[in-house]
Amino acid sequence: MKKIFTDKLITAIDIGTTKICVLIGHKIAEGHVEVLGVGRVPSEGLRKGVVVDIAKAAQSIRKAVKEAELMADTTIESAIIGISGGHIQSRNAYGAVPLEKGEVRQEDVAAVIAAARAVPLAEGQRVLHVLPQYFSVDGQDRITDPLGMHGIRLEAQVHIITGSISSVQNLVKCSQMAGIKVQDVVLEQLASAQAVLNQDERELGVGVLDIGGGTSDLALYQRGSIRHTMVVPIAGNHFTNDLAIGLRTTVSDAERIKREHGLASYDLLQEDKEVEVEMVQGGRTRMVYQNELVSILEPRAQELLAIVHEEVLARNLESLLVSGLVITGGGSLLEGIQEVAQIIFNSPVRIGQPNIIGDEPQILKNPMYATGYGLLLYATRQQHTLDAYDHEDTGVSRLLGRMKSWVSDFF
Repeated sequence: MKKIFTDKLITAIDIGTTKICVLIGHKIAEGHVEVLGVGRVPSEGLRKGVVVDIAKAAQSIRKAVKEAELMADTTIESAIIGISGGHIQSRNAYGAVPLEKGEVRQEDVAAVIAAARAVPLAEGQRVLHVLPQYFSVDGQDRITDPLGMHGIRLEAQVHIITGSISSVQNLVKCSQMAGIKVQDVVLEQLASAQAVLNQDERELGVGVLDIGGGTSDLALYQRGSIRHTMVVPIAGNHFTNDLAIGLRTTVSDAERIKREHGLASYDLLQEDKEVEVEMVQGGRTRMVYQNELVSILEPRAQELLAIVHEEVLARNLESLLVSGLVITGGGSLLEGIQEVAQIIFNSPVRIGQPNIIGDEPQILKNPMYATGYGLLLYATRQQHTLDAYDHEDTGVSRLLGRMKSWVSDFF
């Protein structure tokens, strides 16, 4: 086993509904990471981003970890994991504190964020992330970094993301059963955004939609900070199941057909070729035309994108899409989904691949690795502050209490 970089290794685990992806790497420069090992296996024990069978999920994580360890020729003990699911909720909140010293200090920033996050939560929900959007001193213009400014009152607008305490506990337990201690838990669309967006897009205003297997995760940015997040319980598995039902085929063959012949827009249908379909009864096949696939996939794509668009309209967030929408995740590989999104949003749309610099494995230049690679990028920023969490310690509250992921560089 290699010992080089062992003390500086960082590991990210994207625990998805359809796949478990493990990336092992190390930081080579600010904002850049070299990937040493990749492990990807089918996911079992999860539904819509939530653990439903701990033993099966743990086994899948263990297999992916071993695969990555073999490629990296090393062993790992801890990792950052991603979280998603319908239990994720978000809101914007406001806080204000007096400046006792007449100047903004780090403790003032901490106090105003604490004041803003003091919101009532539904039973079973805990705060996962508190993301500052902007600060203000004595009612002046919005400020990104208020440290050192003079005044008598500090205000903050933050975006609060909450999740189910039991869902976090289950993810932590699965990881620990696989032999991995959890360092931090990060909302998956924030990680994906880290991997596929550039600074200009974040500054001008952009949306990133990560279409996974069980959920589709939205994040909106402007002026360099998060503005809104949302989880939609419609994703790649729904496209697959629609095909299985509509074509009366097996789920596995429906997945194959979706990947090889799927098309989400009639406008792109040039040659109505025939596609062989395995009958659900088994042992027999039949031929269908590709236009039948489009008739099933296009309405589902329109439904998903319309839900996201309606959320943007309902919250008057259209102005945040100055740079358009970036679609990533495995679901973005469905041909035609970009064109459907352009029509519904009436704005530029692109497919987001991880912004990888250097001679990284070509396999990583794929939207399905956006979350995992984004988790690695996050870990490089936090490497000096991450401590492995022991699930046997009194409560996930300790982990949740120190989840300062994406909060600010002030801490």
